[in-house]
Amino acid sequence: MLNIKLTVEYDGSDFSGWQVQPDQRTVQGEIEKALRTLTHRKIRIIGAGRTDAGVHALGQAVNFKCQDNLPLSAFEKGLDGLLPEDIHIIAAEEAVKSFNARRDAVSRVYRYVLSRKPRAVGRQYAWYPGMKFLLEPMEYASKFLLGEHDFTSFCKSDGEHENFVSRVLKIKWSVREEEIHFEITAVRFFHKMIRIIVGTLLEVGRGKISPENFREILAARDRTQAGPTVPPQGLFLVKVNY
Repeated sequence: MLNIKLTVEYDGSDFSGWQVQPDQRTVQGEIEKALRTLTHRKIRIIGAGRTDAGVHALGQAVNFKCQDNLPLSAFEKGLDGLLPEDIHIIAAEEAVKSFNARRDAVSRVYRYVLSRKPRAVGRQYAWYPGMKFLLEPMEYASKFLLGEHDFTSFCKSDGEHENFVSRVLKIKWSVREEEIHFEITAVRFFHKMIRIIVGTLLEVGRGKISPENFREILAARDRTQAGPTVPPQGLFLVKVNY
């Protein structure tokens, strides 16, 4: 019994998210369908993160158990050839038998991309807020996220988690000619957490709330005090660390 780990890239634009759903096109569903064609067996895969509809991945991690003695190239090039063009297998490797892509992850890196101008081409990979904002107070406010906190204020309850405590390890801002990248590394993330954080930081950038207000919202553990949820197309799962 082999335990195979995949590193997967996908364009989330035409998916109803990662997780299998009845009568919906999902990333998990497409990979499992391709695996069934390749191995002639029904295989259930485990993903490191459950991205929402419209969210992309540059380095999603996946594992599954397989009894076939197929070479690794079959799970990389062979499987890749069976998948639609909006999913790509970057790499396949054999993992230790106990490896679990979700449970064993020590941190995940996400990036939200803000466009600095309206665009037609590439609009599914960045979001243009259509408003003026200052980046400096947003950068300052985002530092309050570092460390361990209860992120209830920045989460949509999904009925899965009993608490919303996580530890943010790193925050990085990158300003480019046409885009602003907000990158956050944390032990775990919750439903719509990053999109609500970015929406609230934009309220800081617009002067609607102060950086100190942002810190108070974090401490309040009350979703109603935070800002709006920004659209999914600017969000990328960049990497999963083990």
